[in-house]
Amino acid sequence: MKRPAFKLRRLVAMSRKETLQIFRDPSTLLVAFVLPIVMLFLFAYAVSLDTRQVRIGVVLESDSEASQSLAAAFAGSRYFSVTPARDRREVEPGLVSGQLRGYIVIPQDFAVRVQRGRGDGLVQIITDGTQPNTATFVSNYAQGVVSAWQASRTPMAGVLPPAIVLQPRFWFNPEIESRRALIPGALAVVMTIIGTLLTALVVAREWERGTMEGLFSTPATVFEILLGKLLPYFGLGMFAIGIGSALAVGVFGLPLRGSVFTLFLLAAVFLIPALGLGLLISTLAKNQFIAAQLALIAGFLPAFLLSGFLFEIRSMPLPIQLITHIVPARYFNAGLQTVFLAGDVWSLILPSLGAMLLLGAILFAIIIRKTKKSLER
Repeated sequence: MKRPAFKLRRLVAMSRKETLQIFRDPSTLLVAFVLPIVMLFLFAYAVSLDTRQVRIGVVLESDSEASQSLAAAFAGSRYFSVTPARDRREVEPGLVSGQLRGYIVIPQDFAVRVQRGRGDGLVQIITDGTQPNTATFVSNYAQGVVSAWQASRTPMAGVLPPAIVLQPRFWFNPEIESRRALIPGALAVVMTIIGTLLTALVVAREWERGTMEGLFSTPATVFEILLGKLLPYFGLGMFAIGIGSALAVGVFGLPLRGSVFTLFLLAAVFLIPALGLGLLISTLAKNQFIAAQLALIAGFLPAFLLSGFLFEIRSMPLPIQLITHIVPARYFNAGLQTVFLAGDVWSLILPSLGAMLLLGAILFAIIIRKTKKSLER
């Protein structure tokens, strides 16, 4: 039997039914309204990639004025929490136990080395290699402290000025705060949860209760049923990005260098593949528990691990880099970082929009085909 043509009235009725169901379900309201705020506060304050107050030892084997001055430079650095010592044997147990991440040895002949201008061997830097990132940080910043100390010494004191003086400039995030990179990624993860997890659960619930077959028996078309169920969650997602962006700018101090229009455009386009993935999962699983597990595996984990949120994509192995191209959150995260930190750079935003639209089109094509088959059965 041929189904009737599309009618806006049926679509509005379907969306209204789904909206009422959302407000009757406390768990949905909790995920939609409370989870974004909690996650943003966690990633803004509890999670940080900034390295501050790293515990190190400073072994002062020399009593010269120069060595005392350098030891004071280490103690005054905001990146180090210094434990002073007179012998390296005092700090070695702390390095072995993990209480210290490294130690600096200022040798007995330090003043002589300074007078001779031996800038490449003034001190010895020993770090804990069990944590490579922290070890590299300690080594680089310790060298930076020594270089800055050398630059502050005048030629009258017998120290040759450095031949090259570096003046680094950091674009888009001059304060070098990881929060400014984490919060856009947290927004992408929140939107993935709302778009994928909630959609997967609500449609799977219809299958479990047997009400989906009842909907298919009505004059409503497949398109009307699917779109009517997705529109309320699309609205929830847009509301969540609005609340999250307001918190990011107003509470956490994240700059919004792009336009609000571009921000909401990115969110609207991202919700297409996010909602599509949730709907596909519920169509295949038809069980809330299985749908929730699949949504976490196929939606949340890729958004968390493979979107560039916490880990740089270019540092991943090549096969994993290829997999990230089918993760919509990758493009959404990149777009959010561009809008917040750089502005409306359309040469970067348009490819992300195109990729998300392509992924959404593929997902909905699969959904329509699978839904038709289920109806034929």
